[in-house]
Amino acid sequence: MDKKRIVKDYENLPEEVINQVKVTYPAGFADHLVSFTNKDGKRVSALPFETAEIYYLIRMTIMEAHQIIEDDEDYDDDGTLRDDFSLEDAEEEEIVESSDDDDDDPSSKKRRGHNDAYTMDDEDDDED
Repeated sequence: MDKKRIVKDYENLPEEVINQVKVTYPAGFADHLVSFTNKDGKRVSALPFETAEIYYLIRMTIMEAHQIIEDDEDYDDDGTLRDDFSLEDAEEEEIVESSDDDDDDPSSKKRRGHNDAYTMDDEDDDED
């Protein structure tokens, strides 16, 4: 079975995926970006990331990749994932935070369109 392929902006990823990305790229994202042409013929860059079910291309520029790491308290001043970060702790924190969420809010559901073999997040198409 082929994996689902999704192109999405970093800030729109589920928190559990963001935490897995951090573990996969503990020294930051900028050195791992790839470029591709989107459906509008524009060159964009993205961070490849793969789970058991999904292959992601996480859209970001080099500047955004550096800014994400700089703003994230899970990374130290050198841009390296802190030694005390663990997926287990992050998942426990996420469970506490998500218990306050309203899952019935229809505005939180995203529309999806298709671009070749990738699913695109329609709300993000204009950004790159």
